[in-house]
Amino acid sequence: MANQQTSLSRTAYDRLRTELTDLETRGRVDIARIIERARELGDLSENADYHAAKEDQGRMEARIRQLQSILDKAVVLDDEAAADASTVVPGAVVTLRYEGDDETERYLIGSIEERRDDVGVISPASPLGQALLGKSTGTTVAYEAPSGTMRVDIVAIG
Repeated sequence: MANQQTSLSRTAYDRLRTELTDLETRGRVDIARIIERARELGDLSENADYHAAKEDQGRMEARIRQLQSILDKAVVLDDEAAADASTVVPGAVVTLRYEGDDETERYLIGSIEERRDDVGVISPASPLGQALLGKSTGTTVAYEAPSGTMRVDIVAIG
């Protein structure tokens, strides 16, 4: 799983690349200034500003490492091909109906980093994502969930 590729739309890839550049430049400079100002306040062992800044720095560096990892393994999807696909592929938006439910739900098959307001996200590596990949509209797929085997109908793709 550690070497698994991450499928990203061009928009998500560009947004993550911009975030990484910002954190590596402006973010590091800003946090260094905050830490320096906090150091000037005196005794570091009881300096809450210093400790808070160091925690912020740690979170920022963790996000930088996460972004680097995602981008290093990223595969940029052809958004038009995913939208026109007749089977479920990474980058496609699918409409699903869970067995026993009348309501449908729309999901993007892709990385959580895609974050869209209009659809949820299903990782292609998840049990449901794996069950959906390569399937077409009208197909019912089963997958193992913590609560047992679930069945879902593919109502539409795109």
